[in-house]
Amino acid sequence: MSKKNQHVVPHDDGWAVRGEGNRRVTSIHDTQQEAVRAGRDIARNQGAELFIHGENGRIRERNTYGDDPFPPKG
Repeated sequence: MSKKNQHVVPHDDGWAVRGEGNRRVTSIHDTQQEAVRAGRDIARNQGAELFIHGENGRIRERNTYGDDPFPPKG
């Protein structure tokens, strides 16, 4: 399974989880909290990042669930 970052985004019917680069949403949820929970599970399984967008569509939080080197190189 490839690492595909997940995005929690506003949706007409509430909140959605969408894989990066996908046109279609993975799942739709009534609340942002439910969508974050679902997106976090997917991101953990794929070792990817989770981007949580606010109602205005801007990223307000991001979490990494993979091989995030700490401390960062450079």
